[in-house]
Amino acid sequence: MFYRLSGVYQTNYAADRKLWKIPADRWQVIAVLVLALMAPLYVSPLYLGSYVLPWVIWSAAALSLTLLMGMAGQLHFGFAAVMAIGAYSSIHLVRAGIPFEIALILSGVVSAVIGTLFGGAALRVKGLYLVMATLAMQYLVDWVVVNVPWISGGAHATLRTPAVNFLVMPIDSLAARYWLALGWAVLITLFFLNVKRTSFGRALVAIRDKDFAAAVIGVDPFRTKLAAFFTSSFLGGVTGAILAFCYYRAVTPEQFGFNVSIQLVAMVLVGGLGSVIGSYLGAGFVLLAPIFLTNAISSLAAAGWVPVSQNFLSHLPLIIYGAMIIGFLLFEPLGLAKIYDNIRKYFLVWPFRHAKS
Repeated sequence: MFYRLSGVYQTNYAADRKLWKIPADRWQVIAVLVLALMAPLYVSPLYLGSYVLPWVIWSAAALSLTLLMGMAGQLHFGFAAVMAIGAYSSIHLVRAGIPFEIALILSGVVSAVIGTLFGGAALRVKGLYLVMATLAMQYLVDWVVVNVPWISGGAHATLRTPAVNFLVMPIDSLAARYWLALGWAVLITLFFLNVKRTSFGRALVAIRDKDFAAAVIGVDPFRTKLAAFFTSSFLGGVTGAILAFCYYRAVTPEQFGFNVSIQLVAMVLVGGLGSVIGSYLGAGFVLLAPIFLTNAISSLAAAGWVPVSQNFLSHLPLIIYGAMIIGFLLFEPLGLAKIYDNIRKYFLVWPFRHAKS
């Protein structure tokens, strides 16, 4: 049997609080991590730079937003603006002579401060009103980036990232940029897994479920939400800097528009709110599904199996992609993480059946 355990039995709190309650889970994570580290050795540069690298970075971005949306229950439709602040801040800091390692941290701090200012102003509202407040942040940051030349160089300017070193390792090759992005994604993953077990993580969950009830038991809703906005914005800012230096290599205002914020929200929702594995699955789905659908449908059209016009063919993958998202929301609202959990629990007791009462 794969899991070698029919059921999960914890007899004390220490066993229940373990990250990997089942030994097979730990070995699976180690195996995936080893495969990820060795990816530059067996994945072609084309697929590594076009598929694997952006998947890793956007998974880190989805995890950053999941802390705010999944754990704290605060909607944010302007997270691309947070990443834009981190990206532009890191480039200007490095050009000012600050080491890249410190520039990453400072760019996260700048994003956290600005994100917290908007978050603090939005904490008195909920639901759609909070969505509108975060949208205001998105459009305000977009306007500032486009209309302040010393930040971006102008509406149509391209700001190139300078050559940098990370811990004396030059970040110039594709493998080095991939390993840096992977290291940051692993660091956020470990943080997210452990924050769930802390008092701060439990306070976030209490605020998400019912902030009035959380206040009754001693949780300060304002400070907790503010800390959630600060932490999530810090992680998002550093991720934006990683995205700029490791993937884009040149930043334009169009790369952090409102459509990117919508994609990030879709990654969190499709993957599963509050789930680590869901962030990776959601980022992979939103990022890679349109590419695979486009390639598959183009191949079918070239073979004559899809007799449609070229205009309709160009929009057909997006139609199928949207239908798949609606299908997830209708038939599995908890996202891809729940589907994975169902499969995992099936093998947990396989080949036995659940006892019937």
